[in-house]
Order: sequence, then C-alpha cells, then structure tokens
Amino acid sequence: LGRVGDIVGVDAGAVQALLDDGRIPVVSSIARSTDDDHVYNINADTAAAALAAALGAETLMVLTDVEGLYADWPDSDEVISELTATELEKLLPELASGMVPKMEGCLHAVRNGVRTARVLDGRVQHSILLEIFTDEGVGTMIVPDRPARTPWGAAS
Repeated sequence: LGRVGDIVGVDAGAVQALLDDGRIPVVSSIARSTDDDHVYNINADTAAAALAAALGAETLMVLTDVEGLYADWPDSDEVISELTATELEKLLPELASGMVPKMEGCLHAVRNGVRTARVLDGRVQHSILLEIFTDEGVGTMIVPDRPARTPWGAAS
C-alpha cells in the first residue's frame, strides 16, 4: 500500500498551539521523512502514543473493538483492569498481533511521562466517561512502574 515508517521524533508545536487555542486537533498518522522527503504511513496507535508523550498528556486513550487486554486470551475473557509498565512488558511476547502496537504504544507513553494509558472498547457507548468516572472502569489501565521503597518507606 505504500511506504511504512517508524517515528524518530515528534514536533508537537503545531498540535500544542491548537490545544492552547482551545481547539481539538485531528491528527493523521502520516509523516514526511527528513531524509528523503517521502511521505510514510505510521501505525496510528504508535503515532498517538508518541504524540501523547511529546505533549506531556495526562492520559492516552486507545479505543479498540475488544474490552481491554485479556488475562489469558483466547482461553479466558477476563479483562486485566490494571498493569504496571513492567508487567505489560512481560506480557508483550504473548499478545495477539493486533494488540501488540496498541500495548507497545501504551508502554511507550507511560515510560515517557504519560500518567496512564487506557485501552477501551470503543463499541461501548460512553466508554471514555465510564472509564474516567467509575471506580471500576471498563477497560485496561497501564500505569508507570511504582518507585522502589527503602526499608523506611521513602521512595528511593
């Protein structure tokens, strides 16, 4: 279908300017190369995660057509409600191919300053609101690793 590229850097200035102006930007996942001036297709999940990290976003929301990350797919339909970055990293080799870029994006986001990344079923009406405003949520939330604690309880 054309050229596929990897993200090597993000200049979030134009998007930040739109946000600062109270606008809601719509971003396409294509990018021009700085080396050969070609236009490349970028995986949309990867692009969203990189942009969220570059903007210092509070949360990355990934909408998909499943309920979240399943604990033992395809043998179980139990959705994992929360994972740390390290827990997710350990699961990556076992994931179905369609979830890999989504979860790699979530991992990148939380390891680069985004406080949470959430995978939600976009087919569920009001799924974003249900995730944010209910105690149990409706998808999978990925959080950064918790800081190690010293024997005295202080973060190291």
